[in-house]
Amino acid sequence: MNRPVNPDKPVKIKPKPKATLEQNPPKRPRKPRAKKKIIQPVVPNLKHRLLWSSLEFLGLAISAVLAIMVILGYSADWFSGTRFFTSLLPFAIGVLGMIITTTGLLIGWWKLRKWLQGKSLFLSPVLAICIAVFIAWFSMQDQFALARGHFRTLVGGKSEAGRLTLAHQVYAAYRRSDSEQLKKMLNRAEAYNSDIKDAAKEFDIDPNLLQGIAATESSFLPRDSVDGGHGLFQITQVPKEIIAQAGKRLEEHQLLLSNPRHNAFLAAATLKFYLSEMNDDLFLGLLAYNIGPANGGLKFIMQQYGATDFVTIQPYLQLLPRDYPIRVLSYSLAFRIWQQEGKLLAYEEGKNAQHIQGIGIPGLLMDF
Repeated sequence: MNRPVNPDKPVKIKPKPKATLEQNPPKRPRKPRAKKKIIQPVVPNLKHRLLWSSLEFLGLAISAVLAIMVILGYSADWFSGTRFFTSLLPFAIGVLGMIITTTGLLIGWWKLRKWLQGKSLFLSPVLAICIAVFIAWFSMQDQFALARGHFRTLVGGKSEAGRLTLAHQVYAAYRRSDSEQLKKMLNRAEAYNSDIKDAAKEFDIDPNLLQGIAATESSFLPRDSVDGGHGLFQITQVPKEIIAQAGKRLEEHQLLLSNPRHNAFLAAATLKFYLSEMNDDLFLGLLAYNIGPANGGLKFIMQQYGATDFVTIQPYLQLLPRDYPIRVLSYSLAFRIWQQEGKLLAYEEGKNAQHIQGIGIPGLLMDF
């Protein structure tokens, strides 16, 4: 049994033994816990957002424009004609279908864009630019040259149809040319190409165009002709203002027609003058260059007969060389093919016809 505690008697409390340092080591102060860094997502500013959005819009716009041009070009060929049920109505339905398809593609892109932006802000504009580059490369292939030609005719109307007809006359003239004779002439031209290029640069003219004129006039055999022509470009009567312009560019006070460089600068200045007079119509400008001031010049002849273009003036030229522009441009085309391909291409072989049309006639914006 437990004994009762006497309240009068003091209770002795045994002191606890002191703990040694080994038993109770001193407590080390706790190090404060490092706060975890919260990584905030990088939010692009408004300027960057606008930049990427603009690139995305640009890519989509380029893709749409090129695709529409090719599709309309093919449609203009498939539904060509004037009958309502076989041509006009199917073409209109095709345009409507293209609008509906474009709307569906835009909706699909909008959904894809949201998913891409969830991954990264840069994915949608980069993808749009890549698509635009691919479509641009694809649409520039030779097999689409015909579609682009039909599109230009569709938009350009009567004037473009006439120009396309003349362009095919140039291709036909090139096709009929003797390739061996052409090669000899191209080799002879090497001695004069530097001066011709300088003259073309000074007067902002395609150098292949000047080469075609020299080929037509002298076959790169400078001489004095019986009809009064002199030198490489068979220069005859030149207005004083043109001589002054050429002399200013050459920094010469006296020009010699026997000097090929002087001759080339005079030809470039003369062609530039007539192109300006004919509102940059290449066929009329070349024809005016060839006619010169004879019979009052081409401008007077056109005003006299009410002619407005190269096609309508031809019946009134009588003995004047109406095929001069075709011959010049066929030679110019040969120079351009030689320059780009390193050889002359036979027009009728394989796909050369489409390729040559894709190269384009110097001075004519027949392609894009």
